[in-house]
Amino acid sequence: MWGEELLTLLEPDFDIVAYDHRGIGRGDRADEAFSTADLAEDAGAVIRSLGWSDALVFGISLGGMVAQELVLRHPGLVRALAIGCTWAGGPDGVMSETSRRMVEAFATRDPDHATKTSFEANFSRRFAAETPGAFEIYQNRALAVKVPVPVIQLQWQAALAHDTGDRLGAISTPTAVLHGTADAGIPVVNGHRLAGLIPGARLELFDGAGHLFWWEDPARTAAVLGELRGAR
Repeated sequence: MWGEELLTLLEPDFDIVAYDHRGIGRGDRADEAFSTADLAEDAGAVIRSLGWSDALVFGISLGGMVAQELVLRHPGLVRALAIGCTWAGGPDGVMSETSRRMVEAFATRDPDHATKTSFEANFSRRFAAETPGAFEIYQNRALAVKVPVPVIQLQWQAALAHDTGDRLGAISTPTAVLHGTADAGIPVVNGHRLAGLIPGARLELFDGAGHLFWWEDPARTAAVLGELRGAR
C-alpha cells in the first residue's frame, strides 16, 4: 500500500524495507489478540534481523501507533521517526465513525463493498474526483495481499486500546508528524495533539489530503522524509 509513486522517490536516498504485520500477507499467523506494543516488538525484530543498528522508521495509521511504541521501548533502534495519520489514543484521542464503518464493511467479507467503503474513507473527495482510475488502482492494491477479516478486527482492537499520551514526552528522537487535513478516518486533531506531546516534533499538514496523504502528495512526503534523514 506504500505505492510505487512514493517508493520510487525514496529509492535514490534510502535503503527501503517494508514488511507484513503479523497475520497479514506473508506474516506469521495471528490467532490471538495482540497490542501495538506486541507489534512494536515485531518491528524491532525486523530491524535487528537486517543487521541494522537503527533505522528511520515511517509508520502510518496503525503503523504509526506501532512506531510510537517502538521508539518508546527501543529508542536506540530509531534514528529518526515519521508518524502519519495516526493517534496517541487514550481518553483524549479522537477516532471517527468513518473508521468504524470501514472495519464493519470489511467484516461483511464483500470485497466490492469493503474496497468502496475504504476508498471513500481513505481519500479526499478532491483526489477521487481529479485522479483518473484512482478507485481501480486502490482496489487492485488493496486486494493484492491477503488480509484476513479476523486480523483486521484484531488490529482494530489494538488500535482502540493504544494509549501513549502520557509517555510521549520521553521521546528525544527527531520526529515528524504528518497528517492530511481532510483525514476522515483519524481526524487531524490527533496530529496536532501528537506534535504537541512529542518534544521538538515537527508537524507537517497536507492541506486537503485524506487519510492516505502520501498517495495524494508523494513528492512532499518524500521531501519530509529526506529532510528528516539528516536530522540529529
